[in-house]
Amino acid sequence: MQPRKWLSDMRKDLGKTQEEIANAAGIKRPYYSQIELGSRSPSVGVAKRISKIIGFDWALFFADDCSELEQKTITA
Repeated sequence: MQPRKWLSDMRKDLGKTQEEIANAAGIKRPYYSQIELGSRSPSVGVAKRISKIIGFDWALFFADDCSELEQKTITA
């Protein structure tokens, strides 16, 4: 899997750390880090919680061909 740079960028734009997002989503920071790095995919429930915290459509986690530009367009 590819790193989710768009996710990292959105989190940083909010001024939040991985720890803060993980805590708010009810998951451990290493798991959140793996989600950002693309080495793990979140469950639907986790995807929904993270997307609600950061502010984007949770389905983007599962869109394989979704480009970074599409991420920003959909969330804007």
